[in-house]
Amino acid sequence: MSVVIERNRAKALFVTLAILGGCQSYYSLTPDDVARIVTAGRVDISEQLVVVTTPSWTSTIGKLQRFQRSTPSSSWTQIDTAVPVVVGRTGIAWGVGFDSASAEGPHKHEGDGKAPAGIFPIDTAFGFDPRQSTPGVKLPYVQLLPTTDCVDDTASAHYNTVVDKASVQPIDWTSAEHMREVGQYKIGAIVGYNADPPVRGRGSCIFLHIWAGPDSHTAGCTAFDEAKLREVIAWLDPKKQPLLVQLTVQDYARLRASWKLPTL
Repeated sequence: MSVVIERNRAKALFVTLAILGGCQSYYSLTPDDVARIVTAGRVDISEQLVVVTTPSWTSTIGKLQRFQRSTPSSSWTQIDTAVPVVVGRTGIAWGVGFDSASAEGPHKHEGDGKAPAGIFPIDTAFGFDPRQSTPGVKLPYVQLLPTTDCVDDTASAHYNTVVDKASVQPIDWTSAEHMREVGQYKIGAIVGYNADPPVRGRGSCIFLHIWAGPDSHTAGCTAFDEAKLREVIAWLDPKKQPLLVQLTVQDYARLRASWKLPTL
């Protein structure tokens, strides 16, 4: 979910598909072709990865590891030890763009309590403090106001978007997260899941945010210790095309080589 429509990313993907497809129509590519091209294109240009793995599809806990490299052609280097995270109250599920990654595993839908599995950009930071109070944050930043909503109403034109309802007319949603009222959103980052354009009913409002503890869970986000979260957000650099990679341990091992991911 993103407050910024990733037009450049969409254009780059269209060009990549056109080049790889040759005279073949984009729409004649198989879902596997599209998933492979999207995945390779994202990882190929990234220099920062936040990797989350869970023991199984239904696990509500997992671990997070960070990797970086100096150039897109360099080898990945792990920069810290693994830290515990919690995910959706019912685990994780294949997100939009990754339905064909495996015949096994559930597929994410609105309200299912699952965090999305796949590879997604981390594009925007948010928090309660004003921008000038977060000098170490390099990502675009949104200060959460009493009027900040993340819309999860599938009938709304603003579905899966963070908006200031004080500046939006008409307000066409009946369901949304009132983000300033959620203490665990004191600091966080928006995961660019199901964002361009959003597929209605495939999930919304996916964040990295503060957890309620190691025995907690989320409605579909990924959460962990506040101090570590602040460290991660300060590290994320939009120039390095940061990505969230979120998979079961088994699927990470299966897809690691073809998706050009680091060894855990």
